Amino acid sequence: MKKLLLAGLLLYASHSFAQDPTLSYFDITRNGFNEKNAFETTSFVEQHWRLPGNKGFNESIYYVEGLLKKAGFVAEQKDESEGLLTYRIEKRPMKQNTWEPVNATVGIEVEHEPLLEFKTNRNMITINSSSTPIGGTTAEVIYVNPADISTIDDKDIKGKIVFSEIGTGRLFNVAINAGALGVLGYAMPDYTQPEKYQTSIQFSGINNPDGKGWAINLSYKAKERLKKAIAKGPVKLNVTVATNTYPSEELTIIANIKGNIKPNERFVYSAHVQEPGANDNASGVGTLAEMARLTASLVKSGKLIPQRTLTFLWGDEIVSTQRYIKENNERAKGIMWGMSLDMVGENTEKTGGSFLIEKMPDPSAIWTRGTDKHSEWGSGDVKEENLFPHYYNDLVMKICNDQGKHANWKVNYNPFEGGSDHTPFLKNKIPGLLMWHFTDVFYHTDNDRLDKVSATTMKNVGISALTTAYTLVTADENTALFTVNEVKAAALIRLKTEFSLSKQAIMSGKSTIEQEKHILSTWGKYYADALATISSIPVKTETKRVSSAIKFAVLEVEKQTNQYLDELR
Repeated sequence: MKKLLLAGLLLYASHSFAQDPTLSYFDITRNGFNEKNAFETTSFVEQHWRLPGNKGFNESIYYVEGLLKKAGFVAEQKDESEGLLTYRIEKRPMKQNTWEPVNATVGIEVEHEPLLEFKTNRNMITINSSSTPIGGTTAEVIYVNPADISTIDDKDIKGKIVFSEIGTGRLFNVAINAGALGVLGYAMPDYTQPEKYQTSIQFSGINNPDGKGWAINLSYKAKERLKKAIAKGPVKLNVTVATNTYPSEELTIIANIKGNIKPNERFVYSAHVQEPGANDNASGVGTLAEMARLTASLVKSGKLIPQRTLTFLWGDEIVSTQRYIKENNERAKGIMWGMSLDMVGENTEKTGGSFLIEKMPDPSAIWTRGTDKHSEWGSGDVKEENLFPHYYNDLVMKICNDQGKHANWKVNYNPFEGGSDHTPFLKNKIPGLLMWHFTDVFYHTDNDRLDKVSATTMKNVGISALTTAYTLVTADENTALFTVNEVKAAALIRLKTEFSLSKQAIMSGKSTIEQEKHILSTWGKYYADALATISSIPVKTETKRVSSAIKFAVLEVEKQTNQYLDELR
């Protein structure tokens, strides 16, 4: 028995010296990623106001198509199995007309300087607003206290313009039905620091299927100026709004680099095109386009031989990714990893944000404490049955941290929150992570422009994202053994941290021993289950070395968990 145990320990010890498989891929991604290309694409896309089906969205899709063709991708004739580098544009008729803003101005009748102009505040027109008559509209503006919105009297506002310090969506529904010509609303969240960045306007939409009127979002500066004018007496506004609505098709572009051993198993990247900002999400489109170009170049030169398929997807946020997963059950079975690139290009010195990896649901999404914290986006409703134990979290964090050390790039992470293209993967039981930035003071505002984008940041994100995929689509037993060591080390560090936090919570009277033991047990089980998922990493299973390493790592995690549970009193 002792000889068998000793042999097992020696075998496990040999696993701890598994070579880092990411190093060779870091070499080719760092040398090959061209941040100027990524920035140039971002520059093109951010000029356009993008919603599915509109001119700006479609021109962005076709721009990416041009880049793919130049890189050597060939349009599919029947399906993606036809060649090594293929792409397709999927076209679907839209159930509703698309919408795009054209121009707008708002002016106080007796003042020369416009209150707002579309050329400087391109988020001022709410999505789905209709146009004013040719020549615009001139009418009295009425200020309504937000608390009085639900009691608006039709006689007071009919034929007038309503202004209130609430979101335009709610204001429009009430005021237009009561006979108002249009509305002006103000609702800027605190994290955008509106008193500092006084011209910022966040985009928003209204429910306006019948084209009854229009809504204008105000900046802090415009809101304060209008309030001062109204305080002096009756005010008339001159408002001109020009928008287009028309039938269209929703476009999604998908590129594939076929794996040569298991082409049905794949790593899927997703970057959404819609939304009018530069960082959100022209930077994701530009970064992913350069990632596809570099990958094609490496494959053609023989420097990269993917054994699983790499898929690059650009489309409508969540909708396109969800459809890609759901519409083909056989294809969905082979999706092994998903990664969302959303707001990945920020110049953090200007935006105030931080690069973040949003983890798949782990216990920190339920018990957020210590250095873990949620972004201002807010926590999701994660319960224990929603936890997603997997090695993917720690492997991606390791790769990003390595690039961070190399490039002096700050890397952070946040517990799961949801809201981007990683969620369809997770909902379909596929490992999915989000690369993003938050908090960004220009988030969803018309100040999210090209001057807030960093080509260097896009390069760091692209290198990390590519190195992750290259490692996994060519994985062998050494890759799996290396990952076992990384995840085990992360587990032991986390257990030590949680044990310390639990002791503090008990000593301070903020929690009970039973509650803290439950948290520690949950973390222990999470990591034991995460280690078990590593068995699927190798493209080919050649020996039992990986399963042996997993067993020993799980035993070590369980032993440490039980020790902490015994000491927690």
